[in-house]
Amino acid sequence: MSLYEHVFLARQDVTAQQVEAMTEQYKAVIEAGGGTIAKVEYWGVKSLAYRIKKNRKAHYALMNITAPAPAVAEMERQMGINEDILRFMTVRVEEHEIEPSAMMQRRDREERRGDRDDRPRPPRRDDDGDSRQTNEAGE
Repeated sequence: MSLYEHVFLARQDVTAQQVEAMTEQYKAVIEAGGGTIAKVEYWGVKSLAYRIKKNRKAHYALMNITAPAPAVAEMERQMGINEDILRFMTVRVEEHEIEPSAMMQRRDREERRGDRDDRPRPPRRDDDGDSRQTNEAGE
């Protein structure tokens, strides 16, 4: 059996629970075809580089699949029919990555770093070098 990485984008107006349900549905298709799902990652709602079917954002999800080609083809066929799926891409790989994907590592790094907006900012300097505090309107 071949190893695949599969990413799909779901419409922004579906809920995260509906995306989880779609993932379970496609997981069942792969398992019925004799394959297994090694890992599933939900990456959340992200902005798209360009509009796709009038959507500016989408839910992203990744699946690491070990399955024969007909099972993957059936899953892709069903995704093509589903109106909630904007795009999908399946790539054959030599081996699956065991650690979290780059998207999950980035999210973890951002969560550890925290929100940068709550830190105090140093006072701004005028062109003549005077230090003064400005309000939000810049006055």
